[in-house]
Amino acid sequence: MYLSRAEAALLPTQLGGRPATVRPEGRRLWPLLGPAFVAAVAYVDPGNFATNFSGGAAFGYTLLWVIVAANLMAMLIQSLTAKLGMATGRDLATLCRERLPRPVTWGLWVQAEAVAIATDLAEIVGGAVALYLLFGVPLPIGGVITAVVAFALLAAQSRGHRPFERVIAGLLLVIGLGFGYTLIGSGVDVDAAAAGLVPSFAGPESLILATGILGATVMPHVIYVHSALTPGRYGDAVTAGRTAEGRRRLLRAQRLDVLLAMGFAGLINASMLVVAAQLFTGTGMDGSLEAVHAGLGNELGRGAGVVFGIALLASGFASSSVGTHAGQVVMAGFLRRHLPVHLRRLITLVPALAVLLVGADPTTALVWSQVVLCFGIPFALVPLLWLTSRRDLMGGWVNRRRTTAAGMVVATLIIGLNAHLLVGLTVG
Repeated sequence: MYLSRAEAALLPTQLGGRPATVRPEGRRLWPLLGPAFVAAVAYVDPGNFATNFSGGAAFGYTLLWVIVAANLMAMLIQSLTAKLGMATGRDLATLCRERLPRPVTWGLWVQAEAVAIATDLAEIVGGAVALYLLFGVPLPIGGVITAVVAFALLAAQSRGHRPFERVIAGLLLVIGLGFGYTLIGSGVDVDAAAAGLVPSFAGPESLILATGILGATVMPHVIYVHSALTPGRYGDAVTAGRTAEGRRRLLRAQRLDVLLAMGFAGLINASMLVVAAQLFTGTGMDGSLEAVHAGLGNELGRGAGVVFGIALLASGFASSSVGTHAGQVVMAGFLRRHLPVHLRRLITLVPALAVLLVGADPTTALVWSQVVLCFGIPFALVPLLWLTSRRDLMGGWVNRRRTTAAGMVVATLIIGLNAHLLVGLTVG
């Protein structure tokens, strides 16, 4: 894809929306990429590791279609939140504060903070497990190390969004390369994979697990984060978007970012399920992170277990830093208040360390953190659809009717299946 000189001038190279200089053709794509790759980390966090491997081990390729469907939904939702930031120059939390009654705003902030804490719990626990698997580090100490590293990654933001996005994209690449290596070792049953793309279930338990895969895919905190990363990233988008041609150019740029980032995350998730389907179907493996690590080592050699541990560690580090950033975004947006990053890091670290210190099962903690996240999805998704469908706010950027209808279908499906997951976990 090549951009004209006029299009390239709309794309920023640095934080603050400064127009990009015209560069050689091969480099013109780089200014487009970044925000969606930060969001994509949430789709390959430690919770996804356990869920996808459990699905493949228990039901083979049967639930592969769920991952594909969930990824398509994620592309739609992340495109809407990115568009909201471009069209208004403000993030979702800020717009909710400006347009909703104060009691509603406070309620949204409280649940958003709970979501951020639950997210950070999962990421810190995942990083701690990875350090234990790789180096034998005790889980509580591993949790502290993960939190410190995530804090260091956030320090890259002091130099603007671009350095932070590059670090996160690099860690995402580590995860992808790790599972690419493992996938080559395990192989793929092409016929079974094709059959797995046809929607079907293998009994009530597969339905519950499919609900978990879908419910863990759309993470509410990255809806807030993505909307905060796009303002100013494509030049003066509000001014440039006053014309139909300007909006088309900017939307193409944003959609390319989402397509590449979400597509890459989807491939990683699919590879997890495929590897588990190839190696663990019928073995009775429980799907815990420790069992997956041991199983890969037994089936493919010690190197595969090490690669899994490295990928899990990269996932914990990257997603933990994004989770902390999400907490900053929601507090600044809903309350117009800021906490020092180290203080927020300490607040979110305490619940995770408590879980690790009392000796709770890490995988169980991951699962229940995803249950908490299920509660947060409607509180981010419904306001997003409402705001992006308002012409008085979005102007020419407003959703088409079919886009809003598709979003409503996705929201209804996710809310319904998450409710089903909650009921299933509560009674089962």
